Amino acid sequence: MAGDHAHDHAHDHAHGIDRDADRRLLVGALALIVAFLVGEVVVGLVVGSLALLADAGHMLTDAGAIGLALVAVRLAARPAAGAYTYGLKRAEILSAQVNGLTLAVLVVVFVVEGVRRLVHPPDVSGGAMAVVAAVGILVNLAAAALLARADRRSLNVSGAYWHVVTDLFAFIATLVAGLVIIWTGWTQADAVAALIVAALMAAAAYRLLRDSSRVFLEAAPRGLDPGLVETAIRGVVGVADVHELHVWEVTSGFPALSAHVLVDTAADCHERRETIERLLDERFGIEHTTLQVDHRGDVLPTSALGRRIHPHPGHQR
Repeated sequence: MAGDHAHDHAHDHAHGIDRDADRRLLVGALALIVAFLVGEVVVGLVVGSLALLADAGHMLTDAGAIGLALVAVRLAARPAAGAYTYGLKRAEILSAQVNGLTLAVLVVVFVVEGVRRLVHPPDVSGGAMAVVAAVGILVNLAAAALLARADRRSLNVSGAYWHVVTDLFAFIATLVAGLVIIWTGWTQADAVAALIVAALMAAAAYRLLRDSSRVFLEAAPRGLDPGLVETAIRGVVGVADVHELHVWEVTSGFPALSAHVLVDTAADCHERRETIERLLDERFGIEHTTLQVDHRGDVLPTSALGRRIHPHPGHQR
């Protein structure tokens, strides 16, 4: 009986994601952030507040994150063509990498300047800081509420969401710093708030770079243990062995699997393949599979190069 080779799902791998709805939510959040960003830069420069400029820098990365997310969503929706057999789905992951690197650069800038201002504190208007930070909290609450309604299974959308949430906490720190300056006159509070913002940005940068790097390095999706997947496949009645099992993520929310499965001589290769596909979909959420199924004894063990050697040259099942 002939073994079954590459099986590829032709349906949409977005798992029901409404990309148009996500785009509308991203555009709404972007409009809010850009409008406030312009005002915050102006006030920060007028009153000489590093904390406000740090917040503005972070909001700039928020705007960039959302802007890149919008571009990446559009690119990722393009169908596969030519050399790009998966389409441009990893444009979303590239966007997350760029956002993470931008955050990392801003962290260095604000840490250096924050330390300098701790040593040589300038005059800062605590009242202006407090007012702008209070407005910033409201703007970020509104933007976060919009992005919370988007599908955050996408690393791209999730990255934009966490940018905004991090900025929300940064504004809270800035508000506190402004109040401290008003009540005590301790202007170093501005630099302390800037360093807190930098710490929050560092955490966001680490998260984005870690998760996007996992996709680029073709690690198994977070929370999915390949060992458990292999054990589950081996537990299917009629399965004798599993070779060359690979689990990776094409883009966030798009896990893929390939494997060479050997079944007992009396088993139906096609029926066993369909059973394994249902198992992978229902238990692990893996819809995109490439399974090669052969009868045990029809092929020799895989070589060191991963190539199958048939017992009869020219005869391929």
